[in-house]
Amino acid sequence: MDYEITAGDQTLIACAQEIIKKRYEWERHHVGAALRTKTGEIFTAVHVEASLSRVTVCAEAMVIGKAISEGYKEFDTIVAVRHPDPDSAEREIQVVSPCGMCRELIADYGKDCKVIVPVEGSLAKVNAVGLLPMRYSR
Repeated sequence: MDYEITAGDQTLIACAQEIIKKRYEWERHHVGAALRTKTGEIFTAVHVEASLSRVTVCAEAMVIGKAISEGYKEFDTIVAVRHPDPDSAEREIQVVSPCGMCRELIADYGKDCKVIVPVEGSLAKVNAVGLLPMRYSR
């Protein structure tokens, strides 16, 4: 099920863009995320890249951990954005889809959470579980 992108969602996207503008560092931090709780608080974080790529922690995981660490467990909407590399022809910070591991994490911690994703040149807001057809379960 798709949900309408609201003014609040645009604010959430702007928050994600702002954190990566502030914290962007070539080969260290190029993805930012923003998470809105069901009570309206907004948390932001950037991904933490490591020399050994499998040790890298995605921005979505960082922001979920940040919110949980502050005592929030009910999530409304999450979005991730990517800062262009210095040699990229694209110069805009764009919304990106979460990777597979982040999709699992978002669904694990916010099964009703919505995720803002790019779809055919536009933005859509979908349920996190909807990004995981035939999802693994214990």
